[in-house]
Amino acid sequence: MEQSPVSLERMRTFVRVAERGNLAAVARETGAGQSTITRHLRELEDALGVSLLTRTTRRTALTDEGTRYYAHCVQILSLVEQASQEMRETRQATAGTVRISCTGALGVLHVSQLIYAFQDQNPGIRVEFGLTDERIDLVRDGVDIAIRLGPLSDCAMKLRSLGESERLLVASPEWLHRTGPVRRPVDLRDREGVRMSRVHGSDRLVLRSARGRNHVVPFHGRLIVDHGLAAREAFLAGRGFGPAHRWLVEDCLQDGRLVPLLPDYTLPSVPLSMLIAPERTNLARIRLCVEFLAERVGGIPGISR
Repeated sequence: MEQSPVSLERMRTFVRVAERGNLAAVARETGAGQSTITRHLRELEDALGVSLLTRTTRRTALTDEGTRYYAHCVQILSLVEQASQEMRETRQATAGTVRISCTGALGVLHVSQLIYAFQDQNPGIRVEFGLTDERIDLVRDGVDIAIRLGPLSDCAMKLRSLGESERLLVASPEWLHRTGPVRRPVDLRDREGVRMSRVHGSDRLVLRSARGRNHVVPFHGRLIVDHGLAAREAFLAGRGFGPAHRWLVEDCLQDGRLVPLLPDYTLPSVPLSMLIAPERTNLARIRLCVEFLAERVGGIPGISR
């Protein structure tokens, strides 16, 4: 029987080119000649009857058909790996790679420590740890587990709640001394804040009193950052006050580098969740990592079940 030109080898070649955007780079990575890479792509496009890529002298980009076909190829190749892995799991239940994505600041300060402990217990498992505050597509990006802050609505993924992340208002003692005491929410109205970009409703603060009454305060500032660690450094530098997750600033509160503002008022907490690619949940190493992280995340400061 004649071999179909739509083979796993050609799919893998296409996926690598789609991700790297350069045929020469893929040729160097795989050890194949550039002519072989070009032939695989041509045979695949001929078999499908559509153009998957547009090529220039410097860059290769996906066509609309190529974008859709790439998503299917990633899923197919992932299932092939899963099938092969399941056959090896009797002997290698705790070996292989786990790909984890996490919100940037939380990953740097806390989740990285959990991953070290996980690998100490499971030395045969390799972890690829990606940090980003952007929403990602687990299937498209080849990620097994994603830890995310905020409400999630991706019903295609298996979602597991890890708890709620407590937030509070903080500032440096120097800032408080320079701007004057803060005794009521209204005292914040004309103060300089440090804002986070890409956060819905970041132009106002909703503070709840002990009696359950909400106080809405306009929140403004000349400094807007897109990363939690940048906000933390800005607070420490006295650039303004602002809301912060407790896990982001707990050590600074403990040693007095930052102080809480209006401790009798609370900010809305933020859900912390774990997303798992559904086709990966049957892999022993993925299940092992999911359970380990779910158990340990509750020990992070300010995370409540």
